[in-house]
Amino acid sequence: VTAQIKAMPAMFDGMKLAAVATVLYVIVRCLNLKSPTAAPDITYQDTPLNRFLLKSCPILTKEYIPPLLWGKSGHLQTALYGKMGRVSCPHPIGLRKYLPMQDGATATFDLFEPMGDHRTGDDVTMVICPGIGNHSEKHYIRTFVGHSQKEGYRCAVLNHLGALPNIELTSPRMFTYGCTWEFASMVGYIKKMFPHTHLIVVGFSLGGNIVCKFLGENRTNQERVLCCVSVCQGYSALRAQETFLQWDQCRRFYNFLMADNMKKIILSHRGSLFGSATKMEDADLSRLYTATSLMQIDETIMRKFHGHNSLKEYYEKESCVHYIHNVDVPLLLVNSADDPLVHGSLLTIPRTLAEKKQNVIFALTLHGGHLGFFEGAVLVPQPLTWMDKVIVGYANAMCQWEKQKPPCQKKKEGERATW
Repeated sequence: VTAQIKAMPAMFDGMKLAAVATVLYVIVRCLNLKSPTAAPDITYQDTPLNRFLLKSCPILTKEYIPPLLWGKSGHLQTALYGKMGRVSCPHPIGLRKYLPMQDGATATFDLFEPMGDHRTGDDVTMVICPGIGNHSEKHYIRTFVGHSQKEGYRCAVLNHLGALPNIELTSPRMFTYGCTWEFASMVGYIKKMFPHTHLIVVGFSLGGNIVCKFLGENRTNQERVLCCVSVCQGYSALRAQETFLQWDQCRRFYNFLMADNMKKIILSHRGSLFGSATKMEDADLSRLYTATSLMQIDETIMRKFHGHNSLKEYYEKESCVHYIHNVDVPLLLVNSADDPLVHGSLLTIPRTLAEKKQNVIFALTLHGGHLGFFEGAVLVPQPLTWMDKVIVGYANAMCQWEKQKPPCQKKKEGERATW
């Protein structure tokens, strides 16, 4: 008995050690601390333009280093973006514009003037489409706009129809996964008001789908566009919806959170969207209350805004995967391998596109999550993200390439675009 009593402290010490080891193991696994840092995996064709872009935008080929303690976790990158947005977010001052649409809706966007001349001396405008349910007041948008303004870019940021809490809907319709009407209206306004400006098209997440679809729907939409950048989009809603029902990478949980946010947006406009003069019925409202996934909301509400007969038809018609092959301007597609919202199987779409089309570069980072891409030493992230720097760096390189073209080549390209 005495021997057993003497052995108990040693046993407890062993249990403590085992508990500590278990906790450390869980932390290392959850934070993915053993994962290496690496440069993005770049898929492209060897052309003079692509060589110039990769040389002039070296951040694309250099190692992306996220914050040491938590930056290798796609979940934490995504959560930090979703909850906080950005660190030390600037407050750019813009002018809100209202554009009446043919169906009675009113599109809005915010216009931000550059803080100085562009390095090429040209007039260049970023036309920006945010992610699902987002607008110009979101922190990640404000950070990107502030950085772009300092680099000499004018910025026009679309506010998704119904996303701004203080702007009432003027028709029984709100933004959908792939409706390009509001973005097209904003681009048309910019082209008219600034007839000499070049356009850089930028889309984040759902916005990436919209801008790529917009450019591919009609080649005249590509006139005066220098390039397009899409970040963290999923390319095919039909293929993505299957993965959103899986618990892999907690995707089903993210689906629930996004569905809850969409419910709040829709219900905030209940008076405009539901009633005798709309396509929605009281039964649709009841089903909306009980919906726990984006697919249920899309089936009950979203597909009906444009008269789609089924959820499959809605996803097929509104996905850029059926239009993106028509985009001929330089196109940079950026995704992260640890994005918990975009399943790895969807990334065959941009990779195959970059292998087939000379104008496409596909950059896949090892870390970054969904619209995170934070950089930093150990714990505290930097105000500017890798994503902000890459977009502006790529845009700067494209502007420089355009500036050094012979005048005769610019004239020929302009005539071809008009034709």
